[in-house]
This record gives sequence, C-alpha cells and structure tokens, in this order.
Amino acid sequence: MTIQIAIIEEPDEHLAERLRAELPGIVVHAGKTEAEILPHCADAQALMGLAQSITPAMVKAAKSLKWIQALTTGVDPLKAMKELDPNIPITSGRGIHGPQMSELAFLYMLNFARDIRTVLHDQQTANFERRPQRLLWNKTAVIIGVGVISEDLARCCKAFGMNVIGVSSRTSAPHFDRMFSRNQLKEAAALADFLIAVLPLTPDTKGLIDGAVLDCMPRHGVFINIARGPVVKEDELIDRLQRKVIAGAGLDTFVEEPLPASSPLWSMDNVIITPHIGGKSESYVEQIMPLIVHNVRAFQKGRMQDFKNRVERS
Repeated sequence: MTIQIAIIEEPDEHLAERLRAELPGIVVHAGKTEAEILPHCADAQALMGLAQSITPAMVKAAKSLKWIQALTTGVDPLKAMKELDPNIPITSGRGIHGPQMSELAFLYMLNFARDIRTVLHDQQTANFERRPQRLLWNKTAVIIGVGVISEDLARCCKAFGMNVIGVSSRTSAPHFDRMFSRNQLKEAAALADFLIAVLPLTPDTKGLIDGAVLDCMPRHGVFINIARGPVVKEDELIDRLQRKVIAGAGLDTFVEEPLPASSPLWSMDNVIITPHIGGKSESYVEQIMPLIVHNVRAFQKGRMQDFKNRVERS
C-alpha cells in the first residue's frame, strides 16, 4: 500500500517538497488552505500541519486516517476535536521551537528594557538625547510552565545574567535558580521583572493568569505571553495595562485570533503585539525534518510504538 500524506502548509514553508525528496515512495499532497488540501484528505493515511490548521472538515474527510503529525508543540485543538477518533495517534513538534520562542521573548524584554519606541522616535525626529539605559542583567524572569522551550529560554536568560524562576510541578530544571509550585504563582509573580507564560492550554491552565496574579507583580513588571491566549484573562490584563498596574505586555497569542481590530490592545503604547509567530523561523523545515522523517519511517514499517513525541490522549 502506498502511503499518502496530506499536509496543510504555511505559505513560506515547503515541508512537502522536502519530504518527497527525503522519502521517495510516499505520496505527499500539500495545500496552503483547507480548500486546497481537502480534496486530498480522502485517501490520506496521515495528516500534517499546525495543530490549529488541521480542521474538523479535514479529519472527517480523511476516511483512511491512521495518524496525525502536528507541527506545533501544543496540540490542544486536536485533543479537543470531537470529530477525531480517540484511537488515532497524535504526534507533536515538541522540542524544536526553543530557539525561536526564546528569541521572541528576548525581543519583548529588550524592547521594554531599552525603550525602543523612544529610541525610534528620537531617530525619526533627529533628537540626539542620551537617556538612562536599563539592563536585563540581574533582572528576574519568572517563567510559568517549565518544559523543553522554557529550558532553552532559561539558558538564554542566564547568558544575560538574569535570575530565573520557574512555576511548575517540577522541583528542578536546567538553568533555573528556583522553582515554585503553581499554587505559589502569586508569590512568584511578586518577584517578576518579566512574567513569561510558556505553558500549554488545558482546562487547568485556562485563565490561570488573572488580575489577581497581575496585581502581585511590581509596577515596573512586564507580562509576556508566548503560550496560548486563553491562559490569561484578557479583559483583566487589559484593565491592568490601562491603569498602569503593570508596565507593559508583549503578546504573541490572544483569546481570539486574528486579534479583532476593535481590541484596545492595538492602541496601547505599553503593549507590543506580534501575530502568533512564536514558533516560526526561516530554519523551521530544517528543524523539524529529522522528527518528521523518523515518524514517517516508523509509520511505513507499521511501528507506531516507535513514534517520537506521541501525545497522551486523556
């Protein structure tokens, strides 16, 4: 039997092309949208794509479906999908996103520390003014959720001379100075120059970061969300930003995406918005190819027990 894979790709990625070259003998169909890929799902034994891009319509159309490979670390949309047979294995892209997620967190931190908006305004107005400069050195990053991505972020923080605190069920992790349990989140938030969400979206984490947590932060503190939008109560975050309870926020994910034009977040001068790009990089295909090739070869051999990053379905 010829294995057929249907991939819904990002416009700037060419994973299907690489898979065809790396794994001759399999049939790889690719599309940039649901409409483009849907006709190819009927005969596909495997679907691939960002977890949020694999739709119920694709799953329903894939009558021969045996496996889903998500290209994301988080797979919560797939785990919650009623149309997906619970016996169909899901594998994730866990373990490859550390560099890009860490760099995005530093984009926010350095922008706030060095007040890049003022720097750019001075440049545009030809104003040569030497201002005080705030360092990341000796500042404290509190990272909520400690997994592979957070370990990479913590490593980068230590390279900048920062103190790193984790909020997790784990009691220790590489590059972390201290660990707090989730029920100590407010205590940890009180220490945060930067409070960084890197946790998955689950029923337990939905709305975990609320106004009460943000109220515990120092007034100069900055909240960063590179996790999932619903882990924070967005209305309560907006309120704290408007009232300057915290200094600012760097936000890559939102409760509703795309972020509606009516959201007050767009016009806030103490907010930096990016359009859910945390997992993207120009090297993404090179990063994920070894994982995908391993899993496809295991699938070819009928050895799904050898899948890497198999997701527990509860």
